[in-house]
Amino acid sequence: MNAVAGLLGRTEWYRDPLWAVEFRLTPVERSLLRSRPVRRLQFVAHAGAAAVTTHQTYSRLEHSLGLLSLVAHFAPDDTVARVAALVHDLGHLPFSHTFEGVGGLDHHVLGVRRIRELEPLLAEHDIDVEDVLAIDARTPPVLSGRRGALKLDHLESFIRSGRAHARLAEPPPATLARLRLVDGEVHTDQATAAYLAELAAGEAEYLCAWENVVPNAVVRGLAGILLDDHPRICEATDDEMWALLLEDPRTRDDARLLREDPLAWDVFPPGHDAGFPYEVRYLYLDTPCVNGQPVPIRESRALPWRCTVARREP
Repeated sequence: MNAVAGLLGRTEWYRDPLWAVEFRLTPVERSLLRSRPVRRLQFVAHAGAAAVTTHQTYSRLEHSLGLLSLVAHFAPDDTVARVAALVHDLGHLPFSHTFEGVGGLDHHVLGVRRIRELEPLLAEHDIDVEDVLAIDARTPPVLSGRRGALKLDHLESFIRSGRAHARLAEPPPATLARLRLVDGEVHTDQATAAYLAELAAGEAEYLCAWENVVPNAVVRGLAGILLDDHPRICEATDDEMWALLLEDPRTRDDARLLREDPLAWDVFPPGHDAGFPYEVRYLYLDTPCVNGQPVPIRESRALPWRCTVARREP
């Protein structure tokens, strides 16, 4: 057993500290963990700018390794699916989803481009990059499934976020022991499905909560100011993005205030006189299957949900 829960692929064995899944890394996985595109994900917060206001400070690389662990658990011999799990988030911008769509930026488009850039590395290990990109069309699927049915990617996110927000009712390995993967969809018993559906509902509530909305609205607005002058922002890491925001006189004061005193900001109704408009267009509401069908989930906010984030009155 590897005594240190590292994420470098320094040794052949990896043990995920969340799922307690231990498995042998393949040569291509170890090579990918040393590549710049994958390594960059360690410096991109999974929860985006909310790392300023919450305990949700883990990285996109930690989540990607968690997803790789789940694939290694359910489909250990599917080399292409394992690679796809490790590289599935390569297109994410700094702060993850925070300024998705600003200036037409799309992490899905960027992800395809960055995965294609890994073609020489993958070819060295006899893996066709087109097979990795076509993973969602594979039969039987591992990482995709019907709309509304919980997939491994969102399972990993709900559990990892649930731990950060103290929503978990049991250790993740105990939950994992009761799960099955059928055609890319998570199946389980009624009680476990209800528990996971509640985690999904909790995540939806969090996405519309002050702790998530305020930092993401401010950083999204500030990023839009800089985009024209810094067209390569999409390749930056979070720390590089913070450096830009704190240096530019147009964004410096707001960026500093957000970092030093987030409570100086508040959420107001849409149309507020000043501040940064923000909206939530999509919530992740996939749930596990029982008897072949996704279980119901309690109602969430009507979408799109809109607001304005601005400084509080002095």
